[in-house]
Amino acid sequence: MKNILVLFLSLIIVSCAQQPSEDCQALEAANSNVTQNIEMYVTVWEGFFELRDPNLINTDSFDSGATVVTAQGNIEGIDAFRDYFANYLNGFSDAQFTIIDIFGQDDKLVKHWNFRGTHDGEMFGIPATNNKVDISGATLISMKNGKIFQEQDFFDNYSFLSQLGLLK
Repeated sequence: MKNILVLFLSLIIVSCAQQPSEDCQALEAANSNVTQNIEMYVTVWEGFFELRDPNLINTDSFDSGATVVTAQGNIEGIDAFRDYFANYLNGFSDAQFTIIDIFGQDDKLVKHWNFRGTHDGEMFGIPATNNKVDISGATLISMKNGKIFQEQDFFDNYSFLSQLGLLK
């Protein structure tokens, strides 16, 4: 009788473990969504800098209304988004972009990054200074239907401009 009771309890425990609650299933789905967003995001931006290919900013990974939030005003639309970030490829032939950490919840991601390079080309209308830069920052990212929808970068712009030799 004791063996039957142990067998019965074991079956109940196994059954419960195989049928997670709705809350647990929802959390697993949300986690899977965040993981997929992060994997796609990292792949796109690492490819952008490693392959030096601005055409990776396209409707495969970016919402057609993709927006870069800046202090000077929002850059809206996928073509303007691509042109904005192409400035970093044009301005730094040896650009190295490293994602230090990235995490998220729901359709929001946060990226901690580092950017290094030699300013040897025009960037945002600034002629080459041939100075090296090494800056770190963070980006707030909004995803929409599995695509990049909005980005807003935060970094020490004073340090960046000083390293470029534009401030004394």
